[in-house]
Amino acid sequence: MSDLVVVLPGILGSTLRDEDGMVWEVSGRAAVRAVLTLGRSLHRLKLPAGIGDEHPGDGIEPVALMADLHVIPGIWTPLKGYDRLTRRMNTLGHTVEKGNLLLFAYDWRLSNRYNGALLARKVDEALDRIGPDATVSFVCHSMGGLVARWCVEQCGLAERTDKLITMGTPFRGAAAALEQLVNGVRKGLGPLAVDLTEFARSMPSLHQLLPEYACIESPSGLRKTTEVTLPELDTKMVEDAMAFHGALTDSFADRTYAILGGKQPTATTASIADGKVTCYRTYEGEELYGDATVPMVGAARRGLALSSNTLHRVVEQHTSLQDNAAVLDAVESFLTAKPIVPRAVTVTEPQVSVPDLVLTGEQLEVTVELRDTAPRALKVALLDENGKQVESRSPAISEKMTARFADVPPGAYFVQVSGISVGAPVVPVTSAVLVMDCPAV
Repeated sequence: MSDLVVVLPGILGSTLRDEDGMVWEVSGRAAVRAVLTLGRSLHRLKLPAGIGDEHPGDGIEPVALMADLHVIPGIWTPLKGYDRLTRRMNTLGHTVEKGNLLLFAYDWRLSNRYNGALLARKVDEALDRIGPDATVSFVCHSMGGLVARWCVEQCGLAERTDKLITMGTPFRGAAAALEQLVNGVRKGLGPLAVDLTEFARSMPSLHQLLPEYACIESPSGLRKTTEVTLPELDTKMVEDAMAFHGALTDSFADRTYAILGGKQPTATTASIADGKVTCYRTYEGEELYGDATVPMVGAARRGLALSSNTLHRVVEQHTSLQDNAAVLDAVESFLTAKPIVPRAVTVTEPQVSVPDLVLTGEQLEVTVELRDTAPRALKVALLDENGKQVESRSPAISEKMTARFADVPPGAYFVQVSGISVGAPVVPVTSAVLVMDCPAV
């Protein structure tokens, strides 16, 4: 293994504080309680116009990686924490105490260029402490892969880097970010919407998650974000975000291992009408899937065929990739070069659609699609934030099934789809959801 392993979380995945205390650390059930007050507190996190690749000097600094489910509704998918990934690195002999594991918390509001340069300085210092010939491997979830890629390709770390391992990194962006930035926060959140939307639109990092690939429908075919006018967004921020992607060179592609979540219904292309974005699951008439957040066409590097053997698919959703046993097995095998076989090898792969957010009084509706094979039995379980089953459904097997949960109390939950199949178990798919009270308007 490399002398140093660096773990990078995705967007929202680092806690933040200023001189007055913690600014962002809500997770699990606390996330539900805190969401209604975020609109009043996020002015502390909102960035000034024209921030570019700089730090705003607002005294806010990253502290640690998130340990539990975390989300700001309307900005990004609910995500599990990074404790299980950290423990797996510990079992391989890499710990913070030994100095050969760096858990890189970063201010996820800021440009990936800024954080990539900061990462390069931190890694150089850590490698120098180990020895002049020491090497590093990066293990990254989601946007963390873009930070590490900038660090390696643009900040002089390529010669000291052994491997770049990514889980669900949107190398070419995600249509979900386009929808979130243009449409803003869900209308049902009433007075919270304006504050959260303005905060989201101030973040260079979220713009750098916009699709770099052609994804917007037009009479002349699919077009890029820089070839159309995006309602409500700052054109210069969009152009700068695409320049970020354009500067990435693929110079480290031969030592990049990309793990992708697959077989999940995923926003891939979009249309713009009346100032709003509508997303679709197909790309030029074909459904290519993804991890329910990052589409397959956004998860592969520019110019790389989706059939490339450098792409490693696991049936899982974006929210749970860094917590999935098969993914962690794959990460370990890449790091150690030992023939570890991932667990999730099967023929029954459910496609699961779960909302990120449900208001109390609404039904939580879970849709499960089966395109190729049919299991003997399917289970749709609602788990609390500690993984304990609250209730479950066993829908009749068909090509498309719906399971509904009514009167779910406010809180953080996981929906897990599993079952029994002939010859092999159904691949379990886990997705996070928040249930919360609707604020008075």
